[in-house]
Order: sequence, then structure tokens, then C-alpha cells
Amino acid sequence: MKLGIHPINWVGEDVREHGDNTTYEEIIDDIQRLGLTGTEMGRKFPKETDVLKQTLASRGIRLVSQWKSVLFSDPAYHQSELEAYRLHAAFLHEMGSTVISTAEVGGSLHFDPRRTPNEKEVIRLDEAGWEALAEGLNAAGRIAAEYGMKLAYHHHGGTVVESPEEIDRLMALTDPSLVHLLYDTGHAYYGGADPLNLLQKHYDRIAYIHLKDVRDAVLEEARREGADFVTCIRKGVFTVPGDGCIDFAPIMALLVQREYDGWAMLEGEQDPALHPPYEYARRSLEYLKAWLPASREGEE
Repeated sequence: MKLGIHPINWVGEDVREHGDNTTYEEIIDDIQRLGLTGTEMGRKFPKETDVLKQTLASRGIRLVSQWKSVLFSDPAYHQSELEAYRLHAAFLHEMGSTVISTAEVGGSLHFDPRRTPNEKEVIRLDEAGWEALAEGLNAAGRIAAEYGMKLAYHHHGGTVVESPEEIDRLMALTDPSLVHLLYDTGHAYYGGADPLNLLQKHYDRIAYIHLKDVRDAVLEEARREGADFVTCIRKGVFTVPGDGCIDFAPIMALLVQREYDGWAMLEGEQDPALHPPYEYARRSLEYLKAWLPASREGEE
């Protein structure tokens, strides 16, 4: 297993005010200090490929992936979405990445460009929506394969693939050779799944991992209040492994036992002003390393 860390620990993606004054140099300097060699694309990172390559390479860091929103549940968007997916795949291939973090945004309260600000609920998929989503993902998976990469589907809070039943359905409808799973411990718990059970059930589809924890008391309060996903982030539902309620011991043990050799990104997705990213990451890495064989952390 190769441990990396996501820039979202320093700069929010869904909550833009979190870490908004942080520079990308601060982020990658901290990643280097932590002794990690992999990260994802962050919104503060340079957009020019040559500059990004040089910036990361100078600190011994590689770009593992970048989130790609898709709107495949509506067939009217398939052609434009697949064209955009190809461009995204070409960029990540140029950066040496091997997985594409991919998530459907159709129906999402926060991410679907067709939604209006006064709406309050995620619009769940009907039968036609599920079929269109599976068709689009299989097509995108073929594009990823053309570039020698894997589409890793990111089940995600506040989207139409959130609950364990929705994850199961997506896995059943899509081609296992084309659509893989991005297993996220925090989003699994947020969506109502037991993270260990989800890992056991779909291990053979997993191509990429995000390791995050959940503050259960904060989540329970947010549920009582009817808080949406972004509000949950603002309230501090998520944190780094070892700082919340998820028991990572059996999760890490299973990954070691199964000899998972892909990347696992450490994530916190919380306000960096209240939870200093470097210090939280340092403590979390010490927590996780208790289950890793010596010298495996951060290895290429």
C-alpha cells in the first residue's frame, strides 16, 4: 500500500472558504515534510502541465489522480461529457497518473449544474437514470483504459451513489473490467454503510482508496437538523483517521492481508484554521502506520 495525502486537508473543495488563503507551495512543502510521495490535484495547484510536473517533481511527489465530475445519468449529456472525460484522461496520463477519480453529479443538490439554489434534496435516480449512468461509465472506462488508466468510481455523500444499496447497484450494473471503485471510508460511513463490510464486499473492484474518519456526534446532530452535505462539512463531520469513530484496525489489517498495492489518500476535509493540517496528518500517519509493514508507507 502506498500512502499519500489529499490537498483537501489544507484547502476545501466543497467549502471554498476553508483554507482559501493557503498557497499550493505551503501544501506541497507540508506533504514533503510528512515524507509522502503522492497527492491528488488541488484547486490551488498550477494548471499548466509543465509547471505542475516541475513543481511536484522538485519535491519528489507524483500526481495520483484528480476528481472528475460526470453527468451520465442524463443521456443528452453523454457526448459532451465523454469528450471532456477524454481531455481529463489525457491530462492525467501526461502527469503519470493511473486512476481517474470519477463521480456522477446528476441529481446532486450541490454539484448538478441543472439544480437551483432553492432546492433541498438529492434527486435519486430512476431506472432510466441508472441505465444511462452505467452506459456512460462503461464508455468512460474504455477511454481510461485507452490511456492505460482505471476509472475509479467515487461513492460520495450528497450524490446519487451514496448508500450501500446504491453502491451495490452501481457495481452490479457496470462492467468490472471498465468501472472500478474508489473506496472511501468516510463517505461509506456517511452514506450508512459499515466501512469494513463495504471493503469486504467490493474489494475486488477497488482501484483506489481515500482514508477519512467521521465525528459521529457531529453527524448525528447534523442528521437531526436535516443538514445537507456541504453544511455537514462546515460543521466538522469529517476528520483524519484516528480522530473519529471509525475503527481502522480491521480495515488496515484486511488491506495488508490482501496485499493491496495501490494508493490510499489520507483525507480530513475540515476547517484547517481549527484543525491544523500538518499536525493532524502527522498524528494520523502515526496511527495508520501501526498496521503497515515497516518501510511500506509512502513507497513507490
